[in-house]
Order: sequence, then C-alpha cells, then structure tokens
Amino acid sequence: MNNSKKLQEDIPNQVRDVLGILVDVLLHSHEGKDYLELRVPQCSYPISFHGEYYYRSGATNQQLRGAALTAFLLEKTGTHWDDIPVDGVSPDDLDYESFAIFRREAVRNGRMTREDIETNNGDLLDRLKLTTGNKLKRAAILLFHRDPERWFAGAYIKIGRFGKGSELRYQDEIHGSLFLQADKVIDLIYTKYLIADISYDKDTRIETYPFPREAVREALYNSIMHCAYGELVPIQVRIEDSAMYISNDIAFNHEWTPETLMRRHRSKPYNPNIANAFFRAGYVEAWGRGIEKMCEACADYGCKTPEYTLVPGGIMLTLYARETGQKNRADGVNDGANDGVNDGVRLTKTEQKILRAVAGDIYITYTQLTEKLSISEATVTRAFRKMKKCGILVRQGTDKSGFWELTPTGKRLL
Repeated sequence: MNNSKKLQEDIPNQVRDVLGILVDVLLHSHEGKDYLELRVPQCSYPISFHGEYYYRSGATNQQLRGAALTAFLLEKTGTHWDDIPVDGVSPDDLDYESFAIFRREAVRNGRMTREDIETNNGDLLDRLKLTTGNKLKRAAILLFHRDPERWFAGAYIKIGRFGKGSELRYQDEIHGSLFLQADKVIDLIYTKYLIADISYDKDTRIETYPFPREAVREALYNSIMHCAYGELVPIQVRIEDSAMYISNDIAFNHEWTPETLMRRHRSKPYNPNIANAFFRAGYVEAWGRGIEKMCEACADYGCKTPEYTLVPGGIMLTLYARETGQKNRADGVNDGANDGVNDGVRLTKTEQKILRAVAGDIYITYTQLTEKLSISEATVTRAFRKMKKCGILVRQGTDKSGFWELTPTGKRLL
C-alpha cells in the first residue's frame, strides 16, 4: 500500500461526509507491507447511507422502506409506533361506549378488579400507560376514539363474501375504536357471512359453522393488535366457501418467517400499548400463544392447519373450512329470492330489497328502512312479520338496542 498516508486522511473525511460518523484509521505494518485498520464504534442510533437505511439479513443487505423503516428507526430510539403522542386530544374527546366495553370485559375476564376500573377515564388511561406527559398516545386514540380514522385513515376492518373467483357477493366495513371493532367483528361474521350445518341430537338443534369461532377470534384479534396502522391500509377479511383469508399490513421482524411463527415463540408485539390493553380486557394472553391456540382449535374442529403467507408490506393468514362445512351450498342457489325455490319461500321484490338492506346493516331500524326504500312503515312491518315466520330473520335483543340476525335460509336468499 503505497498511499497509506493519504488514505489515513481521506477515509475518515469520506466516512464522516457520507455516514456522519467518525472512525479511527490506524496504520500497521507486517513483513514490510503497510495495511490499514478501521475501527468503527458501535452506534446507539441508526446510520443512513445517502439517506437510505439497510439491514443485514443472512448474506444480503436489505433496504428498509415504509413501515419496516419506521419500526427500525423507532426501535433504535427506544420508542414504538403506538408510543408517539398526539396533539390536541384529551380524555374527554374519547368514546364512552369504548370505555364501557373495556371495563366490562376487563372485569368479566378477571384481568382487572372493579376497584381498578371505577375511576375516571383519564386515570384509567394513565394506569394503562396510554399517556405521555399530558398527551395521549397513538394507542389511546386507536383504542378509545370513536373516529380514529381522522388520524389513521386505514384503521378499520373490511369484510367481503366471495363466490367463485373474483365474484363479490356482499361486503361490510367496521369502523370506530379498536374496542368497538373487536366487540362487533366476530358476531357480524358469524351472523351474516357464515352458514351453519344443522343437525339434531334428539330434540336439540346443533349448528356447526365451517370455521372454529375460537380460531377466528384469535386470528382477528392478532391482526387488530399487530397491524401497522401507519400504512393506512385496513384489515381485510375475505370469506369463501372453503377458506377465510385475513390480511393486514405489518412491520415484519426480519428474524421471523411463516415457519417460525407457527412454532412456539415469545410475545413481541409491534404495538405493545395496544397489546397490553387487549390483554387487560381479556382478549389475548401475553405469552405469544395466540397462534398455537388457533392451530389447536382448528385441529380439534377438524380443519387443516392454518397457513401464514408473507405478501409485499404485510401478511395473510388462511383459515381452512371443515370438509363438511358449506361446500357448494351457496353456489347451488339459483338467486333463490327470484326463483322462490329455497325452502319453499317466495319473496316479493320489495321484500327482497328489505332483506338486502338488513343484510347490509343488521342494526337498521323501521324508520331508516322506510326512508331508504321509500315505502310505508306498514309494508316494512308486514315484510318483517313474514320473514320471521318463514325463518328468514331472527330478532336478537330488544327493539331499541338489538339487531337482526339472518338465518341460514335468509343468507341463501341474498
């Protein structure tokens, strides 16, 4: 090395200009030949190269982008995405019903005592570590605000029922706080999107759905907790006869693979504040056993083992239906409401419109139906009386706070 002296001057300057760090360049000699030793100190903060960040994965350098880059930068500074404070929001701006759901579930599941929750909302947020100084964290907004999409546009769940190929039959969106979404999503899927096989044990009617409820619950709560809400993409649930696909954006840890996810592992949530609130509500455990429990539920139910697939920017979970589930049931219906061949039920065009409106909003009221369809309340009353008598609709709860549930016959008539 003939220019070692010059390199001793140039290398520190170039490293400083490009990477913004200082390195020691030491000159050594061995058997009459000069060589340089570069000593690079370990840094507690991330270093960029021409404004870009890279991560060493195996034998390759991977450029970090999007949610993965955000998570990397926050992790290096000891902060998580849901730790960031939000300006201009106070506990008084949050949703009463969301707090009521949390208090109800926390006590019912034994994760908090009645004395713990019998306090004002501000103190409860402090106990859940959802404040920093006098500001609310992002997690508090997502968990308890009635409209978190004001800050995070994709913070909702989109559900679609598909037939053959890309045929979309009907869909829903669940908005509101994460606690409101978690409280509604499972019941909506099982009352509107899934058809149960009916059997009888003596005089007892038994309904067997194509997917185990516990597995669906674990899968959806995992998606809600670990979703990268900064990407502004909603959680998507695609339901077909043979499978259910649950997708969400994530900031994926480069050490994880679909195979390691299916093994026993420790809990390492992307949104630890959201995960802690879900744990306190009794929705999840804190031991990384959610996937293991989901697989056990599927095995006990007679379903194939669920599968995770990494997709660009996110992850997709596939839950497989039971072999004796709703195979070809929906495809075997020839637009039943028009043909009048399903269970001997024939609906008028107005009754068909009412049924579709109820399927689109199970909380819809008589008044809303009359305004939406421009029909009289007497017509709505007669239609509901007929559909209840024919086993198409069932009213759950009270007239004021209840909802409509479509029976298997009602679902086939859509």
